[in-house]
Amino acid sequence: MKHMTGKELREAYLNFFVQKCGHLRLPSASLIPENDPTLLMIGAGMAPFKPFFTGKMKPPKTRVTTCQRCVRTGDIENVGHTARHQTYFEMLGNFSFGDYFKANAIPWAWEFLTEVCELPKDKLWVSIYPKDDEAKEIWCKQPGFNKNHIVKLEDNFWEIGPGPCGPDSEIYIDLGEERGCGKDTCAPGCDCDRYLEIWNLVFTQYDKTESGEYKPLAHKNIDTGCGLERLASVLQNKFSNFETDLLYPIIEYVSKLSGKKYNCGYDKTDVSMKVIADHARSMTVMIMDGILPSNEGRGYVLRRILRRAIRHGRSLGIKDAFLEGAVDAVAEIYDGVPDFEELFNKKDYIKKVIRLEEDRFAATLAQGMELLNKEIAAVKSAKKTELNGEIGFKLYDTYGFPFELTEEIINENGLTLDKVGFDKAMEDQRKRARSARAENQRFNVPDLSSIDISNLKVDESTTESKVVAIWKDGKLVDELTDGEEAGIILQATPFYAEGGGQVGDEGLFESEFGKIKISNAKKLPDGTVYHISYVEEGFIKVGDQVKITVDAEKKLSSARNHTATHLLQAALRKVVGDQVHQAGSLVTPDRLRFDFSNFEPVTDQQLADVEELVNEEILKSLDVDIKHMKIDDAKKLGAMALFGEKYGDVVRVVTVPDFSCELCGGSHVKNIGQIGRFKIVSETGVAAGVRRIEAITGRAALNDANHQLEILNKTATLLKTNVEALPIQVEKIISESKEMKKEIEKLHRIEEKADAQKLLMGVEEIGKVKFVVGNAKAKDMDELRNIADTVCSNLECGIVVLSAVNDGKVNLVAKADQAAVKLGVHAGNIIKAAAKEVGGGGGGRPDMAQAGGKNPDDLPKAYKKAEEILRGQIK
Repeated sequence: MKHMTGKELREAYLNFFVQKCGHLRLPSASLIPENDPTLLMIGAGMAPFKPFFTGKMKPPKTRVTTCQRCVRTGDIENVGHTARHQTYFEMLGNFSFGDYFKANAIPWAWEFLTEVCELPKDKLWVSIYPKDDEAKEIWCKQPGFNKNHIVKLEDNFWEIGPGPCGPDSEIYIDLGEERGCGKDTCAPGCDCDRYLEIWNLVFTQYDKTESGEYKPLAHKNIDTGCGLERLASVLQNKFSNFETDLLYPIIEYVSKLSGKKYNCGYDKTDVSMKVIADHARSMTVMIMDGILPSNEGRGYVLRRILRRAIRHGRSLGIKDAFLEGAVDAVAEIYDGVPDFEELFNKKDYIKKVIRLEEDRFAATLAQGMELLNKEIAAVKSAKKTELNGEIGFKLYDTYGFPFELTEEIINENGLTLDKVGFDKAMEDQRKRARSARAENQRFNVPDLSSIDISNLKVDESTTESKVVAIWKDGKLVDELTDGEEAGIILQATPFYAEGGGQVGDEGLFESEFGKIKISNAKKLPDGTVYHISYVEEGFIKVGDQVKITVDAEKKLSSARNHTATHLLQAALRKVVGDQVHQAGSLVTPDRLRFDFSNFEPVTDQQLADVEELVNEEILKSLDVDIKHMKIDDAKKLGAMALFGEKYGDVVRVVTVPDFSCELCGGSHVKNIGQIGRFKIVSETGVAAGVRRIEAITGRAALNDANHQLEILNKTATLLKTNVEALPIQVEKIISESKEMKKEIEKLHRIEEKADAQKLLMGVEEIGKVKFVVGNAKAKDMDELRNIADTVCSNLECGIVVLSAVNDGKVNLVAKADQAAVKLGVHAGNIIKAAAKEVGGGGGGRPDMAQAGGKNPDDLPKAYKKAEEILRGQIK
């Protein structure tokens, strides 16, 4: 077995697949997934290549090899308690995108392990999917491979729902009986440490359909993953990953700092040292890749890892900040590794982020632990087993304890944490925050007299600026941390501030240690622009320099809609009349809304003419002219102004040559051709003499057109015709439907007569009154009444009581002729009494009544009650 350092092993693997097997070596991707919202972080070597495996993108080469940095936290609680669990690891991999398959992947893996790494062949085992005879045959042909070292496991099949999938083959090394569980059944796949999995070869050869069918892929793929730390532990003859040169330098640092000895075991001290070593690597690389601590998403994972490491440091007796030193140990491990050059460029920055977070948590850790220990003692004293979720939330909200950290400490004390109560407390807080936002409490502007805002400016070309002021809950503050919302003023801003019916710009601020989402920009009465801000990650302080990114797509969409609003007003005045004047507007990136004076609805033809006129103007692709001038000069140009609006001496005039001229301070396109397409969505009335048009432009209009076309195409397919012939086909269907309804009505009438004749056969005479009672096949009350009318019309001096049952509910009808009524018959009283027997109620006139009920099984009782009441009525 050849001894190799972690660096040597990494290079040996990559060089083998480049030089021997013709692969392209690519650098590790960032932990932050690119254009993949399904992943929080990269957790496997193949994850960055998903578009290549699915065929959405073409790879730079059909053979690729990488050493991918990965983070997984699904079993973070096991870190330190086993030889192999880590949150951060490196995955060596070789990939084939429709190129080679099992016949190459298996021999190359065997060759690398046995010839490059010189692992003993008699110690190597493999597992395969039971039905994968092809893989078994190839393994058995490898030189020196023991055919008895193949294990068939049902788990050796990789799939995640519908899509590409296939069998896999895992390679294990036998570390010796002394590392095993001692059971006769111990073999690869056992949970003990004897058989260490070092490589997994995934053979993507099927496409699983929605119905569960496995169809062979035309182009088969190879996806392999070889754990760098695991293989290094074998080649360096170490008990676990933590003693390899990829982790042990951090343990040495922690041991020296704490004055405690590391014993390569699983006692409390060793576990804490291993947790810190693993977490130090994770946090360092996460920050290197651009992740900052926060209470959401990736930032929350980082915060959880970082604060968990701090807690384990305290358990080792380390009371001061110590993680900065761990970063130096991590940097030493990766010195000279090409994929980690950025670590050295950012090392001071990484240490500063960690120190700030460590100081922040240290300030509340002792108090939080004091509270938690007190609550744990109270729970045990009360002989209970669960800690109230509200306490857990208080530790999270006030003392910065991630839920999982509190849960871990609770579990160590033999208790559980009430997750339902925690979630409820969290939701209650969110509701309070939403309520505060709705009341605008968070952005009430404080007294800014102490702030120098005399030299502030708005400049669309600004990309960086300095934070001048921050306020939260109506008070000036010096700093915001992640999860907080506030108002921020910059020395210079490119943001358009809400006004003139147009919403403000959205975007992002990035300081050295924070990412801040901007959801809107507004103006103070003196014209100062402030930004509605939410800190997504890290923090921001007054005086910080920030990089500014305006959401260009949304800004352009708002500009499209605003310029289109001007074109709409001009077109309305041309088509509908000069009485049209703006009464209000709203311009957002998604759509525009224009309110205008008009005392009657705009006709469909007028709307069509307006839409066509606006689109004809857009097609001219004229430049929009924007000038500042004196208001009197603007009036001479015929510029339209909003009624009741106050303007200064100098105004901004927006002109579309020979079509529209308005006073406006909003954002507009440079050329009307940028609007693309204009589509009216609706026209409604909003007040007396005021109409409203809503419309869309640009991408929204294009998406709408595509959606409408999709509906037409689907409809045409269903009707087995083409789009052009749809009107004719629909007219034909409507005509056939009318004829069919007529035929159905005829059949119903025939059925009603048949029912009536059948019922008449059971007529009974009570005194001088003929009585018919029974059930009819009627789908609703109308049909039941029609049948009753038909039966009654064939009786001379008679009454009919009928029922019908549909969906478990009862309908009842009673119909009497005038001769029967003169003899004392009252249909309303009869039906009222009968309905009670079936759990219902009703009534009506002497000659006609109806009711409902809910117990069909009791209809015989209802019939009997009807006869009983009738006998009592007859004079």
